[in-house]
Amino acid sequence: MKKYASENIRNVALISHGGAGKTSLTEALLFTSGAVNRLGKIESGTTTTDFDPDEIKKKVTINVGLAPLEWDGVKVNLLDTPGYFDFIGDVLGALRVADSVVTVVCAVSGVEVGTEKVWGYANDFKLPRFVVINKLDRENADYEGTLEQLRTHFGLNVAPLQMPIGKEADFKGVVDLVTQKALLFSDDGMKIKEEDIPGDLSVPARELREKLIEAIAEADDSLLEKYLEGEMLSDEEITQGLRQGVLEGKIIPVLCGAATKNFGIQPLLDLIKRYLPSPLDQKEIKGRLPGKEEEVTRKLSPSESLSAFVYKTLADPYVGRINFFRVYSGTVKPDSQVYNSTKDITERFGQVFAMRGKNQIPMEEVVTGDIACVAKLQSTATGDTFCDRSHLIVFPALKFPDPVISFAVEPKTKGDEDKVMSGLSRFLEEDPTFKLERRAETKQTIISGLGELHLEIVVSRLAQKFGVEVDFSTPKIPYKETIRGQSRVEGKHKKQSGGRGQFGHVYLELEPAETGQGLVFENKIFGGSVPRQYIPAVEKGVREAMDEGVVAGYPVVDIRVRLVDGSYHTVDSSEMAFKIAASQAFKKGMEQAGAVLLEPILNVEVIIPEVFMGDIMGDLNSKRGRIQGMEPEGGLQKIRAQVPMAEMFKYSIDLRSMTQGRGFFSMAFSHYEDVPHMVAEQLIAALKAAKEAEA
Repeated sequence: MKKYASENIRNVALISHGGAGKTSLTEALLFTSGAVNRLGKIESGTTTTDFDPDEIKKKVTINVGLAPLEWDGVKVNLLDTPGYFDFIGDVLGALRVADSVVTVVCAVSGVEVGTEKVWGYANDFKLPRFVVINKLDRENADYEGTLEQLRTHFGLNVAPLQMPIGKEADFKGVVDLVTQKALLFSDDGMKIKEEDIPGDLSVPARELREKLIEAIAEADDSLLEKYLEGEMLSDEEITQGLRQGVLEGKIIPVLCGAATKNFGIQPLLDLIKRYLPSPLDQKEIKGRLPGKEEEVTRKLSPSESLSAFVYKTLADPYVGRINFFRVYSGTVKPDSQVYNSTKDITERFGQVFAMRGKNQIPMEEVVTGDIACVAKLQSTATGDTFCDRSHLIVFPALKFPDPVISFAVEPKTKGDEDKVMSGLSRFLEEDPTFKLERRAETKQTIISGLGELHLEIVVSRLAQKFGVEVDFSTPKIPYKETIRGQSRVEGKHKKQSGGRGQFGHVYLELEPAETGQGLVFENKIFGGSVPRQYIPAVEKGVREAMDEGVVAGYPVVDIRVRLVDGSYHTVDSSEMAFKIAASQAFKKGMEQAGAVLLEPILNVEVIIPEVFMGDIMGDLNSKRGRIQGMEPEGGLQKIRAQVPMAEMFKYSIDLRSMTQGRGFFSMAFSHYEDVPHMVAEQLIAALKAAKEAEA
């Protein structure tokens, strides 16, 4: 692939609800441009961008795929994004480095919830966009209905540039409302015959064109004045006004197509070249100085010093890391040293290359605005910034949603624990929405992500790439125990079995400590009733007993223990004897001081359309949740609540079901509090039954 000037590059992310046809459209664009020599199919697992075994098996896009192509003097970097919210991290990375988006909408199912969500993200990034109504060749395809949904959901600046000729299986071409011509496609979509608009479409085409001209005029004051005075806009004014309206987000053109038939692809490529922005249309980008709050701006120009952003990382056990990055200013060449200002390290670049699916395309230079990859860097990860040491800048990191579902995993084969942790740790490098932790309280390895499918894919890749299989289970709740009263207890350990005996004797006082203090151990011995050398053993005995409380065997927290008295034997006393005596006393004291079970409570924020408010609040109440407040947020409603962790493991599935996928939530640990008596009784009974079953 030859080198292109920055003004001749288009970075375009394809976004939509899952199943609308992004990958098929990407494939058709690649085929029509000559980047690939056959039209791959999702059903046969032969598309360029969905090459991962899990993508082929499940027939869904999991990773954002990079697919550069060349068309009529421009280079188009297509970013084929996942459509399922489980993989939204890759969508956000793609939107961060794209200059525009093409939103794909299915003509059969219309505007779906996933499209609404990614449209909102595109708004956040202020990206110009096209809409392609896809699958117009399918049964029950409804162009007019889909167009009306687009206007209802996204506003009246949605403006058709094309209308279809023929319906469903008879879909055969489009009317170009700018040129006022009918474009008829050959059977393979590779040839276009230009004709006059069919008579039955002339009236609706004229009406849609008039609305388009009006939208173009409204986007430019000088054109609006001319339009209101009744003057005709010239073809050049229409073209320039349309491009300016698209760049400013005042006009969102709607196009027509059928990706699997390769229909509508050439016009789409022409329009991408003509109307979507080049990297130089964004004049500058903002960052800050490393380690400081001082803002820095960088002009998007090849003559500026280097700045680039890493938007994705792939971790492979054989190839190593592959970092995907976009250059915002300056250039990058192979075999050079590049400074990572996020990590304060210098990385050595070897070969730089583009990726078209899984195929590497070597590049001699990466210019401003272009997207490329580099392999085997030591420490660079997603969200890092490259720049010149003499002109420092750090771009803001990507903000990803917090995980909403967790599972415990354990290897199917004993002894594979280290391999599991090593493999899962590698996935942390490439997926910022994946979390991994080892919970000491429950002795479990916990993986967390954005949905069940997300975690299923992680586990599948663990088997594929690292050869280790794991079992899923619901995580154990990290309950804890404490006391609510006070006690004074005696602990005596006395044993005589020939030879030297064992003797340890202590009196302990127990009472609650401040939250978060753990154990507060106080030595109040006077007169040497317990010799000084045995005091550490007493504390150790208490700490070991705290690891397994008396209510249900969970760790004890926030307790004050005073050693107030005791006795010893000059021959038979030992550290072990005092440790055992202290442990016995502690357990007895816990029982007498009103031991209780504590459960973790989460702060939960649920954002939903108002129509679902009643159902969601009722459901949170049924989960022992306490509503803390409600407030509007961006046309939606936000509910704040505190809910026990035990009730939240499958909430992502419940919420998706109750809100038709339109609700989303976040949660964070708040505090521990007493488990209600009735719930505690059931829990303790279940734990005892489980222990008896294990025995």
